[in-house]
Amino acid sequence: MTTIPELRVREVTLRFGGLTALDEVSFTVRPGSLHALIGPNGAGKSSCFNVISGVYRAGTGRVELGEQDITLRGPHTLAGAGIGRSFQNTALSARSTVLDNVLLGRHALTRGGFLSCGLRLPWTVRQERRHTARVREICDFLGLADRLHLPVAALPYGAAKRVDLARALAVEPSLLLLDEPAAGMNAMETAELAHTIQEVREELGISILLVEHDMGLVMGIADRITVLDFGRLIADGTPAEVRANPEVIRAYLGTSAEENE
Repeated sequence: MTTIPELRVREVTLRFGGLTALDEVSFTVRPGSLHALIGPNGAGKSSCFNVISGVYRAGTGRVELGEQDITLRGPHTLAGAGIGRSFQNTALSARSTVLDNVLLGRHALTRGGFLSCGLRLPWTVRQERRHTARVREICDFLGLADRLHLPVAALPYGAAKRVDLARALAVEPSLLLLDEPAAGMNAMETAELAHTIQEVREELGISILLVEHDMGLVMGIADRITVLDFGRLIADGTPAEVRANPEVIRAYLGTSAEENE
């Protein structure tokens, strides 16, 4: 059985000119846990997510995945590090089929170059069949089996978000990063998504880190929550601990806990 590594964000600072987006932020995503990163608008959630996923480079601090220091790794190397990422704006190829979009997630797991694939050598054909079979399994798990040959443009929004999730899972990650997966969804779609995320964690045993604005979703599925405000970490704990934290109440409501009793 594959060991799931721990993700450690250690005293990460990120600045854009005179603006401090992250101020010595530290937290740990435990192996196999479902961890949420939340905060008001402008809190630094997306900045932190982008540092972890290699889009931004931290000014100081470290990001570690198990024994790997991934602080300076670019986003194109994430799959090789065991990280899969979905996007708030799905970034799918609208004219390509569901199958072809998800197969792109297998690229980092594919051996051979353009010439060997173009010549259709026997081993490349076998490899292609294995990848296609695995993609079919993932899509079936996510309820997309009957849509494999449809262009993404023909799908409803909720289904397109599942394709994005399928592509991230096609990497066979040990850590799955979900960037506002419920953005733009209605209540029914969000409830279905919450169930899907829980199933992914339970069935695959991987760690999941999500950035999300929907507090109902977060409080309902997260094992642990990290809260940022103006680039600073103000809380880190269970949903119950975070919900009762005076700093979190102030950040979201602008009042103290006592004033809300």
